[in-house]
Amino acid sequence: MPDTLSIVRPDDWHLHLRDGAALAHTVAPTARVFARAIVMPNLAPPVTSTDMAAGYRQRILDAVPAGIDFEPLMVLYLTDDTTVDEIRRARASGFVHAAKLYPSGATTNSASGVTDVRRLWPVLEVMQEVDLPLLVHGEVVDADIDVFDREAVFIERHLQPIVDTFPRLRVVFEHITTQDAAQFVLGARERVAATLTPQHLLMNRNHLLVGGLHPHHYCLPVLKRRTHQEALREVVASGNPRFFLGTDSAPHARGDKESACGCAGCFSAPAALPLYAHFFEEMGCLDKLEAFASHHGADFYGLPRNTDTVTLVREDWQVPGSLDFGAGEIVPYWAGRTLGWRLAG
Repeated sequence: MPDTLSIVRPDDWHLHLRDGAALAHTVAPTARVFARAIVMPNLAPPVTSTDMAAGYRQRILDAVPAGIDFEPLMVLYLTDDTTVDEIRRARASGFVHAAKLYPSGATTNSASGVTDVRRLWPVLEVMQEVDLPLLVHGEVVDADIDVFDREAVFIERHLQPIVDTFPRLRVVFEHITTQDAAQFVLGARERVAATLTPQHLLMNRNHLLVGGLHPHHYCLPVLKRRTHQEALREVVASGNPRFFLGTDSAPHARGDKESACGCAGCFSAPAALPLYAHFFEEMGCLDKLEAFASHHGADFYGLPRNTDTVTLVREDWQVPGSLDFGAGEIVPYWAGRTLGWRLAG
């Protein structure tokens, strides 16, 4: 077994950084490892225009530690009122790389999201025309749909019609959690892909619920049963290029996670690459980590692969139980547990 593993510097194709004072604590853990990241736009207020994306991008760049190269790839937040002109402006900007569909009420800061997907048809037509990828939080929010079935129902009601109606549109089914989603992507036309998080590869709903509720394992889409987890693990371990790294790292202060609200999100950024290495080693295919982390996403987005490298060292280390988060603290994903790979340097 190798004691070191060097791979092309990876990218994170699904990341939450928040805004304001939080950036001093959220940008650095990602920028030290990943060359680029698709930055989610669900702020309060959301990033609904190219001008807002430009301002947010600059605030992120201002928080990057000195001497580190990091490129935030910006995303527009789609609403019922998004215009085709705004999509054209975004594509022409050179720094907006996608637009995000949040069903209204599906997750953190999604209240301004889309209430009727069919209202987006003119926008999606232009996104297809200018080749601006659509990123999808794939859950229905109807009260009569069980929370564990939301992803499967979304595929049938909304995602399949989108993929069929817009055959040249790039679509990323983000943070997939079910066998249904994995099979959908495997059987879909070209230009359909998916991101996978460390928590959905390493955990299932037992880790959330058995022995008491574990709020720092709570995310949306919620962890599913073990059979779904196993399906995700198998499809990633297969090396299929339609599946690539997207941490969905989502920081919330401890008080917000351990509250009646129980905010959704796992802050995996401080240990992201070692977590994925842990998964690939568990599956006996560590040699496939590089393609998943560093090749597949760049290829799908039509961006050049990175040329520099990062190195992992085989050495046990313990993820901190908590980290500074300005006025409070944040509990990272895998807190207090041991990982067998760490970043060199």
